[in-house]
Amino acid sequence: MKYIVLVGDGMSGRPIEELNDRTVLEVAHKHYMDEIVKSGKIGLANTIPKGMTPASDVANLAILGYDPQKYYTGRGPLEAANIGVDLQAEDVAFRCNLVTQLSGKLVDYSAGHITDKEAAILIEHINKFLGEGRVKFYKGTGYRHLMVLRADSKKHAMEISSMRCIPPHDIIGKNISQNLPKGAEQQIIADIMERSKDILQNHDINKVRVDLRENPANMIWLWGQGTKPDMPFFKDLYGISGSIISAVDLIKGLGRIAGLEVIDVPGVTGYYDTNFKGKGEYALRSLEEKDFIFVHVEAPDEAGHNGDIRAKITAIENFDKSVVGTIWEAFKDKKDFRILVLPDHATPVTCKTHTSDPIPFAIYGDGIEPDGACVFTEKAAQASNYVVKQGHLLIENLIEGYNP
Repeated sequence: MKYIVLVGDGMSGRPIEELNDRTVLEVAHKHYMDEIVKSGKIGLANTIPKGMTPASDVANLAILGYDPQKYYTGRGPLEAANIGVDLQAEDVAFRCNLVTQLSGKLVDYSAGHITDKEAAILIEHINKFLGEGRVKFYKGTGYRHLMVLRADSKKHAMEISSMRCIPPHDIIGKNISQNLPKGAEQQIIADIMERSKDILQNHDINKVRVDLRENPANMIWLWGQGTKPDMPFFKDLYGISGSIISAVDLIKGLGRIAGLEVIDVPGVTGYYDTNFKGKGEYALRSLEEKDFIFVHVEAPDEAGHNGDIRAKITAIENFDKSVVGTIWEAFKDKKDFRILVLPDHATPVTCKTHTSDPIPFAIYGDGIEPDGACVFTEKAAQASNYVVKQGHLLIENLIEGYNP
């Protein structure tokens, strides 16, 4: 049996006045996702446990079958795992964004989606001036990087991990001074962020970016902190081997910690221009040898954060045609497979951030009886009697072919 999980990050949302009170998912042309619903079932799932932040790390941990309330320690450690940083018990890993600030306000959480080459030079520059003693910086991809802080003890590391740090995409246009970290060692983290402004502002890369009318990477933003997680391998939990495909370090890091093979696809960017088709094709290659594939596409989420309705529609349509469609066309006439398609969380363009809204999912395959639904939308899912209250049980539904 082959098991396929396809995640369009942040696909779901809320009704928009400009779309005649329809959601982006309702408006987008998504032939293949609708076809999966017609052939199988649609349901509603809670991927964000009550009281937890509606973030991609929490949601994708749940979709992979791990209870976030038991296993989640933070975003930073997942990204550390992917870039090969071996955390010790006293280490706290922070996600480090290269951002753009202007007149004390955060104006871009990605520094204009800065390139890998530019970002690598800037992170090396930051590490030269701020990476000393207890602190070290590591380059990731694009605007997404890592800072590791060595605490005095494991207990101290846990205290630092409990600090309240706000994701930069949640405070676009807001005052930085009102959204700084709160909690143990808050001043150390705030000072590092503040000092980064002078270090980056006059770097040659940022001078060129300003000349080209591109947003400069003139500050770092630290958030998503956590300690090294202790998780069993996916194969030990579910008895099947598998792979994971994503452009995002935290998703790939989650895969590594779970013991899944991480597949690098040429041309993936984590943005609108990612290699959608390549993800579908490489997923099919992986399934020739392995039983499980998890494909994650970031583009719809980025469009949601940017508040761009048209870009989100296009991203969903590209995901449907080139990822879902590529795999569906190869499997639709076969037996012994099941497929699950879903967003990890909602990213409404009206909010420009993640929400804890229950998400729609479509499931089809061997042993799954059709329920008569026709379209993959939030409304269709809300009308279904198929509800998974704990998102980490979705994998069990997929593997066991659950019929409510």
